[in-house]
Amino acid sequence: MTSEIRHDWRREELLALFDLPLPELLFRAAAVHRENFDPAEVQVSTLLSVKTGGCPEDCGYCPQAQRYHTGVDATKLMDTEQVLAKARQAKAAGASRFCMGAAWRSPKDRDIPKVAAMIAGVKAMGLETCATLGMLSPGQAHALRDAGLDYYNHNLDTAPEFYGDVIRTRQYQDRLDTLEHVRDAGLKTCCGGIVGMGETREQRAGLLQALANLPAHPDSVPINQLVQVAGTPLAGTEALDPFEFVRMVAVARIAMPRSMVRLSAGREQMGDELQALCFLAGANSIFYGEKLLTTGNPDTERDQALFARLGLRPMSLVQCDHDHGTESVAGGTVHADITAPAPACERAA
Repeated sequence: MTSEIRHDWRREELLALFDLPLPELLFRAAAVHRENFDPAEVQVSTLLSVKTGGCPEDCGYCPQAQRYHTGVDATKLMDTEQVLAKARQAKAAGASRFCMGAAWRSPKDRDIPKVAAMIAGVKAMGLETCATLGMLSPGQAHALRDAGLDYYNHNLDTAPEFYGDVIRTRQYQDRLDTLEHVRDAGLKTCCGGIVGMGETREQRAGLLQALANLPAHPDSVPINQLVQVAGTPLAGTEALDPFEFVRMVAVARIAMPRSMVRLSAGREQMGDELQALCFLAGANSIFYGEKLLTTGNPDTERDQALFARLGLRPMSLVQCDHDHGTESVAGGTVHADITAPAPACERAA
């Protein structure tokens, strides 16, 4: 299995990968992973909800939608100093990317300077910055970039044909339009989806097809497992087979060989053994800390213990000075394979 960058994946090709015996699929995904990354390194990021609840959207999975009764109270946008204090804590705990999320359909223009101040402050700490604020206009994307934003998260959520079963207050094209605005502004993209929402394997392949066939592969691909929250329409959905989740990670790694594949929501429900299989399948990024927006996440000590058991280490960042090449540094030692294809210029902890 080679790590050729493609944007012409056919659904049947991805389904054929899903259908492989699991040991063969893991072998192929691990081979692609090793061509592009150090398999002992995992990127560590922290996510903070800077504005919680009250969202007008109807996403069937989301406890922050104002139309559902989930016990999540709407809050105002946090003060910049509060956010920066959380960022300092995250950096002290070992994170070097800090993501700020706000429960908006799209931010108002008056909100952008407030978020920009947060971004600038986090950037000044030496952390990479990421934001997820809903749909953006071209001007908003440029303003966030000018403030120092590195990454913008905007998930496709699921396959195009299943999207309307989960969300009705926006269209798939709305997501694609925001991703285009973000790319045009020169921001890196963080874009993935959610599995376990009642979709079929073919629809999981459809999500990966949509992601891999974007004009540029997302720099980070979060793979979320549905966290069922009482009061949301998807509460009570049949749980996804854990091995199917591992297959999703493995096929994502093969289809987008130089992207960071992130274990995101749902890790609190995963045992160490399942997470270890995901790392073997090519996952090399996690969110760190006790919460992901409003749902639980394994705490920092548990993650550190798991890393120690598996012999993994947080990924460190060295910015390259050319278009396609990087070296990852851990413990002061440079790890670089000059025979491997040059990966995208992104390595962060």
